[in-house]
Amino acid sequence: MKTRDSLVRLKEFQVNEKRRQLQQLQMMMAEFERMAKELEHQISLEEKKSGISDPNHFAYPTFAKAARQRADNLQVSIKELKVQQDAAELALEEAQAEHAKATALEERDATVRARA
Repeated sequence: MKTRDSLVRLKEFQVNEKRRQLQQLQMMMAEFERMAKELEHQISLEEKKSGISDPNHFAYPTFAKAARQRADNLQVSIKELKVQQDAAELALEEAQAEHAKATALEERDATVRARA
């Protein structure tokens, strides 16, 4: 049956799309984590250079303040992406289950046609 075959291909496409979206989220999270680590390194260098490590000190370096704010923003973004990743993983599992069901129906139909 063409409709079943089309359904299987559609479900396979959906699984691949969910997988791609999940990989994209994971790559973004990894990039944000890398950027945050680099900022932390730059902050520590700036603090060593100035000799001031207290962000509340009046002479704390402006660059370090800005970098710290950026690193904090990246951490918030990573947490938000983690929530999206969890939802994407769930959507992928559901799409895989639907694909498996459609594949089983196609195999059953093929068996019935072969017997007839």
